[in-house]
Amino acid sequence: MVRLVVAAVAPGGELDFGAFAERLAKPSALRAMWHTLDTAFFGAMLAVCLGSPFAVAVTMTDLPGRKPLGFLLLLPLMIAPQVTALSWLHLFGPSSTLLGMVGMAPQPGTPNPMLGRNGIILLYAVQHAPIVFITLRAGLVRIPRDLVEAARASGARPLSVLWTIVLPIVRPYIVAAAALAFVSGVGNFGIPALLGMPVNYLTLIYQDLSSFGPGVLPQITALSVLVGVLALAGVACQSLALRGAAHRFTAGTPARFELGRCRLLLAGLGWLVIGFILLLPACALLATSLVPSFGVPLGWQTMTGSNYSEVLVRQASTVRAFRNSLLFAGGAALILAIGVIPVTAILERLGRRWQRLLGGIVDLPYAVPGVVLAIACILLFLRPLPLVGSLYATASIIMVAYAMRFFTLALKPVATAVGQISRDLDEAAAVSGAGSLRRLATITAPLAAPAAVAGGMLVFMSAFNELTVSALLWSSGNETLGVVLFSLEEAGLGTQAAAIAVSTIAVVVVLLLVLDRLGRRLPAGVLPWR
Repeated sequence: MVRLVVAAVAPGGELDFGAFAERLAKPSALRAMWHTLDTAFFGAMLAVCLGSPFAVAVTMTDLPGRKPLGFLLLLPLMIAPQVTALSWLHLFGPSSTLLGMVGMAPQPGTPNPMLGRNGIILLYAVQHAPIVFITLRAGLVRIPRDLVEAARASGARPLSVLWTIVLPIVRPYIVAAAALAFVSGVGNFGIPALLGMPVNYLTLIYQDLSSFGPGVLPQITALSVLVGVLALAGVACQSLALRGAAHRFTAGTPARFELGRCRLLLAGLGWLVIGFILLLPACALLATSLVPSFGVPLGWQTMTGSNYSEVLVRQASTVRAFRNSLLFAGGAALILAIGVIPVTAILERLGRRWQRLLGGIVDLPYAVPGVVLAIACILLFLRPLPLVGSLYATASIIMVAYAMRFFTLALKPVATAVGQISRDLDEAAAVSGAGSLRRLATITAPLAAPAAVAGGMLVFMSAFNELTVSALLWSSGNETLGVVLFSLEEAGLGTQAAAIAVSTIAVVVVLLLVLDRLGRRLPAGVLPWR
């Protein structure tokens, strides 16, 4: 991050804030900044409207099927943004295979309604509603039942209790959720790339990606710093919102509302929403992947698996991308899963101030947008380094960037597990003569291993079809799935792109189901849907 700031404000080795301000004041930069703020803000507001009812229903009611609903709502967070954008493009476009099966496809030549500002805002809401769900649920589970029962005994109706008691108490969490959704919108690349670029609706750095080179480096670094400042401002708002939340609650049994005769109606409404935002686009993506080309209706005679065999077996670039993504994501997950246990054990022995400082440093690469991290990696590793040389245009730079970005995903579950290990075990082993390494290997590591596996799987799912970081760091022979999917869609090979997207969704769903089975052995709070 320091290297990035230096390149932005002192590209020639001398401070030049005038040139920095001039680059940010360009009309194209101002217009892109407005687009970024506009779509991120309204996307965050819509995400709050979408995620909050699900958080209340899953956490505080007896809604039938609330756990599966919570699990499905979290899926968009684990699916790459470009896959989400692709599924919605194939759902509502004039060549929609799914709508064509029922005679509802738009006329040929009709503009796709998902392209442009409104489509980006809608998909930001779908993609980031799980963030709102997770954040708000953390506050809702701490509301004691006594408050709700006292209001109900005084004659208040459930909606009145929700409006006058529950929502005011969790207001800090709502603000924090909105701030996190805003930050995610600022850093999202896949959705604006697929929905904005075709209609020239560009957001910040993305208009310079196609011409990336030494000539535009000062402009891109300046915009990267601006994006990073916007993202960190959102993170600061989230931290301020949650600062006073811890002491607002008293201990007690979590509050619960009984829905009575409305249970089935509200459950049906929840499944209808999940079907529209998740299942219907996924079906559209699957239908597109099963036809030989756009415009061909799906039927028993036209259904084919050639797209899957093409991208999984025959096409060298896509086969290589699958192999690279498995190696990069798996390598980063393995390294972090193993390395995070001793790191967490060391952090546990430090003071609170050092824990907050080092924790903030670990969170920083995940908080800033992936494009900003990629630019910083290019600047840092472009010149040869002692012992390792230059990592630019190699597979190593992608691995390092993945490890930087997703370190916090591996750290938090293990930190939760290590924090629950009794100090008595470690002290008893020390009294018996066991050294620190032996205590780490025989006590801490076995007890924290399930959480480390869960963290590693979260890293793998996040990195497997990642695009934001890879868009700038990939090189010939080191393509990743996110890059290849985006390239196929840009080249008009949407059916093959759909086959890749369906394959990545299948991998993510299988891993999530495995994590769910593993959840019984994990500390509370590691898996947000349990």
